[in-house]
Amino acid sequence: MKISGHIVDVRNRRIFDGEITVQNDRIISIEETEKVDDQYILPGFIDSHVHVESSMLVPSEFARLAVVHGTVSTVSDPHEIGNVLGVEGVEYMIENGKKVNFKFNFGAPSCVPATTFETAGAEITPEEVEYLLKKPDVKYLAEMMNWPGVLFKDETVYKKLNIAKELGKPIDGHAPGLRGEQAEQYIKAGMSTDHECFTADEARDKLKHGMKIAIREGSAAKNFEALIELFAEAPEMLMFCSDDKHPDNLVEGHVDQLVKRALAKGHDLFDVLTAACVTPIDHYKLDVGSLQKGDFADFIVVNNLKDFKVSHTYINGIQVADNGKTLIERVENDIINHFNCNPISLTDIQVRAESSSVHVIEALDGQLITNCLEYPAKTDSEGNAISDIENDVLKMVVVNRYNPAPPAIAFIKNFNLKEGAIASSVGHDSHNIIAVGADDESIVKAVNLVIEASGGVSAVSPTSEMVLPLPVAGIMSAENGYEVAKKYTLIDKMSKSLGSTLNSPFMTLSFMALLVIPKLKLSDLGLFDGEKFEFKSLFKK
Repeated sequence: MKISGHIVDVRNRRIFDGEITVQNDRIISIEETEKVDDQYILPGFIDSHVHVESSMLVPSEFARLAVVHGTVSTVSDPHEIGNVLGVEGVEYMIENGKKVNFKFNFGAPSCVPATTFETAGAEITPEEVEYLLKKPDVKYLAEMMNWPGVLFKDETVYKKLNIAKELGKPIDGHAPGLRGEQAEQYIKAGMSTDHECFTADEARDKLKHGMKIAIREGSAAKNFEALIELFAEAPEMLMFCSDDKHPDNLVEGHVDQLVKRALAKGHDLFDVLTAACVTPIDHYKLDVGSLQKGDFADFIVVNNLKDFKVSHTYINGIQVADNGKTLIERVENDIINHFNCNPISLTDIQVRAESSSVHVIEALDGQLITNCLEYPAKTDSEGNAISDIENDVLKMVVVNRYNPAPPAIAFIKNFNLKEGAIASSVGHDSHNIIAVGADDESIVKAVNLVIEASGGVSAVSPTSEMVLPLPVAGIMSAENGYEVAKKYTLIDKMSKSLGSTLNSPFMTLSFMALLVIPKLKLSDLGLFDGEKFEFKSLFKK
C-alpha cells in the first residue's frame, strides 16, 4: 500500500511532502516527493490512561468507536473488572481486545480491592500481579491508588512495586492532592505517572521529581483547563488521557478533542502531538508506530492541522476507519459476571436520625474530589432521616452486590433531583450498587431494577422507569457500542429531566463510592473520610 500527503514527522519535528509505503504491518519506506495528495498524515492518537470498562463497552466495542477519532491505542487499567472478577476479569479484557485490530495495552491492577473499607468481588494478590506482569500483553503495573500504603511502607504494596521493578515494567501513580515531601517520597518509591492532578501547582510539585503528568479530560473529571498551561513549561513530560469516558461522549470524540483544544490555545503543534502520539509509546514501551521507517503502520489522515478532522485511521497497515465510519466488524462477546444480591425494601434504607445535623457529601461537577458539609437532618413522622429536596440534601445508598447485607446510607448535595432516583452498579472501585433519590420509594425501585438486570444503570420517575442492562461484570454491555451510546443518551436525558444539573449524573454518581479520592465518600460499609482514611459517623454528635 502507498499513501501520500503532507507528512507530520513528530519525532523529528518537521512537516514534508512525501509518500509512505506499507508492506504487511510495517512502514518499509518514507520518501520525500513533490506532488502529493492534499492531506496530512501523522501518528495515531494514544489514550495514556483509560478504564475501558467505564465506557460501558467491552474492549472490542470500545475500539470500534475510538478508531473513528484517530485513536489507535490505549494504556488501559482493567481494575474495574478486576474488582469484580479478579484475574479472570483481567484476562477477559485482554482476550476480548485481541478479537479486533486495535492496540490495547493492559496493566496489572495494583489495588484490588482498592481499600479494606469496602466489599469487592475479588482480590488480586502479589503472586497474581506477578503472573499478570509476566504476560507480554501486560505492559505496566496499573495505578497505585494506595498512596498511604506507599508512604507507610505497607508490605503487600511494596511486594507489588518490587515485582514490577524486577520485571522492568513502569508503575502508574494515583495520588490526588499529594504535595511536598509526601509527593517526593511517593514518586521515589517508583511511581512514574499521575493522572489525578487537579491544579497546575500540584502537577509542578510532581513534575520536578520526574513524574510524568497525564492531562485528564473524561466524562466526570475534567482537568484540561487547569493543567494545559504546563505545555509552556514541560511539554516532554505530558500525555493526554480520558480515564473514564461514557459511551455517548466516546461517540463525540476522544484524544482528538484535546489536541484541537490545546492547539486552539496556541501551544506548539509538535509539543501537543508528542504528548498525544509519542510520549506514551516511549514511556510504556508500546508496540505502536510513530510514523518512522520500520515502525508498525499505525497512523491517521486528517484534513488539516487546525480542524484535525480524521478521515482515515490505519492500524498495522489496515484501514479501520473511513470518514467517520468504523471499519472494525462486530465480534461475538462472552458474558461473565459476579452478582449475588437480593432485592431491597423500604425498611432496608430507613435510618433513624441520631442528632439534628447530618454530615453531607458535596459532589463537585467535573471533579472526583468532594467536600464534607453539615446540614440539618430532615426527618419523617417516625424520626427517620429522609431526603431534603428544598435544600438539595438527598439520600444516597450503597448496596453490596456480592453478598446479601444491609445497605449503607449517606446524604449528598448537588444532584438536585426534584423527584425520582437514579442507580448504577458502576460504582468505583468495587462496583457495588449506588443510588441517589428524592424519596425512599424511588431509590428502592431504582436499585431493584439494577438487581433484576444483574447490573446496569437505571432511572425512575413517578410515571416511568428506564434501565440500561450491563451484564458483563455488571459494568459493561456486550451489544453494539453505538446502540449502547444511544440508550445511554436517553437514560442520561431522563436523569436530567428529574432535575439533575450535573454534566454527567451517572458518571458523578459512580465516583461517590471511590474511597481513595477525598474528602467524603460512601462504601457499602459506611460513610468514609478519605483524608483520615477512616469511617465517619453519618450524624454529627
